[in-house]
Parts: sequence; structure tokens; C-alpha cells
Amino acid sequence: MRRNYRISDLSPYINWVYFFHAWSLPRQSEEGQRLYEEAEKMLRQMRPYVVVKTVVEILPAWSDGDDIVVQKTYPCECGQRHPQGDPIRIPMLRQQTPGKDGTCLCLSDFIRPQSSIRQDRIGVFATSTSIDVEKTFPNDDYNRMLLQTLADRLAEAGAERLHEEVRKTIWGYAPDEQLTIEELHQERFQGIRPAVGYPCLPDISINRLIDELIGLKSIGVTLTEHAMMQPHASVSGFMLSLPQAHYFAVGKIGEEQLADYAQRRHMTPEELRPYIPNS
Repeated sequence: MRRNYRISDLSPYINWVYFFHAWSLPRQSEEGQRLYEEAEKMLRQMRPYVVVKTVVEILPAWSDGDDIVVQKTYPCECGQRHPQGDPIRIPMLRQQTPGKDGTCLCLSDFIRPQSSIRQDRIGVFATSTSIDVEKTFPNDDYNRMLLQTLADRLAEAGAERLHEEVRKTIWGYAPDEQLTIEELHQERFQGIRPAVGYPCLPDISINRLIDELIGLKSIGVTLTEHAMMQPHASVSGFMLSLPQAHYFAVGKIGEEQLADYAQRRHMTPEELRPYIPNS
């Protein structure tokens, strides 16, 4: 399922906290206020031609140890969806140092096993801002950085808006949700939306599995040799619905865990290491 959002759709969803963090400026400072005014001006200039393209699929899924297994599906004329090909196994990494509650978490902990009475599902998504930042303002570093940080925030705002629609209607597991934008930014909704590169999902090469599941080219995204998304202002990841799901940091990945993970990814530790920080 694809959605295109215009800047007017997403402006309320922009999290300016991370915009100013990227610039290492306090918003309330004189420089911060001037930067905000220039950012708003650039957004107005972008409105006629920039859209954020998004794609999401809500797919059957189950956990198998530290792996999440996802079944790609296709629709038929009867309105039902049927399995398409073999399930895709997505290995996950587990904390090696216990958190505050004494447990070592893994994202697969928040997906029901196949033996569960109730079949679980997972959202697989990607968003991308339709502008080639790298070729804009080639001789103007300031405006190029301003455009890049705005494009990044729009891609994230697209993910926020899409996730809200998923919870309320597309998946519909929280149809009565009524949250303010501030509450959305504080992540007070049910479930989580871990993106590739997050501390709980640090392996960038997972983008290749996401591409298999939802087809990133459908929103104009391609992957580099190192599994980075192009355009740069793009976000990909998963949506998990269980109320107990929450974020965590995998942390330092030891050689034993890297070897186990590499085996599950059908890669060597040497092949995986460039994709995973702290490995």
C-alpha cells in the first residue's frame, strides 16, 4: 500500500527537536530563531513540487527464537490475501547486557510465536522525500545542509503520519487513538516503529530484506552497494503492535553473537561487520 504526502500534510508532524539537534543549536537562541525562519521559508518554496512517498505492507509474522519470520502475501479477487513464495526470515540481535529490568531484549520478543493461538502481523514500511538533495545548491553548503536536514525531517514526518494511519485504519489495532502531535513525538501510542539504524535494529543490511518484502523501487528508492538508501532522505523499518513493545539498545556486539548472527544471515562475520556499528 502506497501513500504520497505533501508538505502541507506533514508540516504538523515535523519534529523540530531533531532538526535543531542536527544543527547543534538551541531553538530559543537568536541563531536558532533565524534558522527556523529560514527553514520555514524553504519549506514554503518546496511545497509545490516536493512529496514524501511511502509504502507499507501489513504481513503475517511470527517469532522463531531471535528471528522474525515474515510471509509476503498478494491480494486475490475475493478480497483475501494469500501467501506469496517462501517466508522471509529476518534475524535480529539481542542485548548482551541486561537492561534495567534484568532482561536481554530482542525485537523478536515482541512478535508472537507461530504456536500462538492468535496469528501476529508486522508492518514493513519505507518513506522517501522526492528531492535529489545531493544535486541541489552544489556551491552553497549552508542551503544544501538546510535542505538536507529538512528533507530528513520530512521523511521522518512521513513515517509518523503513516504509522498513525496504520494504527487507526490500515492495520486498525488502535482505532480510537486520539493523540496530540506532542504525544505522538513522545511515542505514547501503542507499539513501536523501529527504523533500520536504530539502536535496537543496527544492521543496515536489513534494508535488503525490507526491499524483498515491499519493493523499495515502488517509491523511487534504490540501495547502494552498502545497503544505504538513495535518496538519502529515506527511512525504512518495521511496525510492531504489542502494547509491551518498547525501544532498547542492543549495545556492544561481541564476537560470539556476531558469529551466531552471521550464520543466521547466511553471511560471514567479515561480510557483516561493515554494516553494524559496535561490532
